[in-house]
Amino acid sequence: MVPGDAKEERGANGALAPAMAQGVDELEAIEKLEDGSKFLELSMGPQHPSTHGVLRLAVRLDGEQVTECKVDIGYLHRSFEKFAETWQFPQLAPFVDRNDYLAGTLNEHAYCLAVERLLGLEVPERAEYIRVIMAELNRIGSHLIWFGTFAMDLGATTAFLWAFGARERLYDLNEVVTGGRMFPQFFRLGGVRNDFPPEFFPMVEKTLNDLEKSLAEYHGLVTGNPIFRARTQGIGHLSAEQAIAYGCSGAMLRGSGVPYDVRRADPYSIYDRFEFDIPVGENGDVYDRYIVRMREIEESIKIVRQALDGYPRKGPITAKLPRRLKAPQGAHVYAHVESPRGDLGVFIVSDGTDQPYRIKWRAPSFSNLQAVEFLAPGLMVADLVALVGSVDVVLGEVDR
Repeated sequence: MVPGDAKEERGANGALAPAMAQGVDELEAIEKLEDGSKFLELSMGPQHPSTHGVLRLAVRLDGEQVTECKVDIGYLHRSFEKFAETWQFPQLAPFVDRNDYLAGTLNEHAYCLAVERLLGLEVPERAEYIRVIMAELNRIGSHLIWFGTFAMDLGATTAFLWAFGARERLYDLNEVVTGGRMFPQFFRLGGVRNDFPPEFFPMVEKTLNDLEKSLAEYHGLVTGNPIFRARTQGIGHLSAEQAIAYGCSGAMLRGSGVPYDVRRADPYSIYDRFEFDIPVGENGDVYDRYIVRMREIEESIKIVRQALDGYPRKGPITAKLPRRLKAPQGAHVYAHVESPRGDLGVFIVSDGTDQPYRIKWRAPSFSNLQAVEFLAPGLMVADLVALVGSVDVVLGEVDR
């Protein structure tokens, strides 16, 4: 039941749990309402497998039903935006991998795109093809780890193992091209660090072929499973109006029927040369967000194949840069890309030196996570786990 006129004592941060705010060591506290009924205050996280990182959900329960939920962030203490003011422009390119640590290549793409616009740098065509191929492979890998962990949240352990196996093959591609696996540190201002080695091309072709076969198995194991459908369909309904009002993007927005994708709405790099669809949902529930991400894997495979077909085998892979990169004083620029989690933006202000005066990182996970607070009431605890999983949050970019 919703506590109505119940007396509450809230802390300075508006936290739900009065007993916990008063220093109770236990993670659970039971309070009695004026009408004599009871509710349970439960802290999910910040060390909890279903929160996918250092996220705390302060949940008020009536039995197993959620009556109120507050999202508590800030445990990671990244301080990236402040830290960025102390490093030169080229030094920051590899560092942004740690924001969204599941999509380092796409973070590098957003940052490099912003600085290149700020400095007026032109990226060679060959480097643009390399960037698109690596970015889309990274998108596939990110969606695979989301698929595996989300399915495991709902009890499908086999899907988790299958997804991680496929993701390792994509990390093999990262390693043969960049030398790194999870943190490629590959994009450079004006281009990329190195060309594709010869062994990359047969490896990527085999990986894509295997992945297309695996997707059919994933759908057979999970998508068509009646238990999975019962756990996801009709849960966490987010309308298109709500998604837009709260600044949601990525699968959170497209799952609600809004066909917004930065690659199509505001094309960057050479994405306007490729044919691909924008998957959208109809009901805006957990199931639709799942379907959108699974279909996006297929579209990324389509983009990679087109880019490989058009890839120029000769030409420079980086622009000619001065020894010291200095932006005009007072100049400012905004650039954004479509990351696996949504609209990832970078706003940079220059003071005329070789360091940014100010960087603002527009993290899609931060905006998407807001929806949990108003979608959670009325759900069961098990449904709340499914809801949080469907957001696909990465706390590295939330606590930036």
